[in-house]
Amino acid sequence: MCDVRLFRSARLDFETAKKLWETQWDDEMILNNAAYHLQQAVEKVLKGALECVGVTVPNTHKITKLLSMITDNGASLAITDWIDDHSEMLSEWETETRYNMDFVVEKRKLDRAMEEIGIFFLQNGIQKELRPELQDGAVREKLLRCLPESRRECSDFELNCYYLMFRKRVEAMG
Repeated sequence: MCDVRLFRSARLDFETAKKLWETQWDDEMILNNAAYHLQQAVEKVLKGALECVGVTVPNTHKITKLLSMITDNGASLAITDWIDDHSEMLSEWETETRYNMDFVVEKRKLDRAMEEIGIFFLQNGIQKELRPELQDGAVREKLLRCLPESRRECSDFELNCYYLMFRKRVEAMG
């Protein structure tokens, strides 16, 4: 069984990007660093979802490739149109923001990415607050039955991640 560490790391990358984005410094490197962390956040969610369906994740930062693997392997992840449409831009942010000193992320693109990646996280329950589906006690109990006893005492964030991993099994329980 996969664990929640990639999802937790993705959430931390998203929160780091948000803090950088909110920084009022007039410095292009701040925008580039925020963009890098956004790309990492998306990459880690995709890789986490792939691991949860038993896929050995290749050493790649290409969001387009990971999205294709999500589709091919039936990972239980909602891919937003924005993520799909901007996968190449996000992949570019991984390398260009770190190694190309002349590369500058446009603030308007970063603003939109912050909003859209926030939506992606929310739709997939990568959040601290318990996702709406799990506020139903019966659904939560079905999910807990999918987990080993040692993992049943967990935070709302972890429950959200486990639901992402086991949603199909929970739904099949009727």
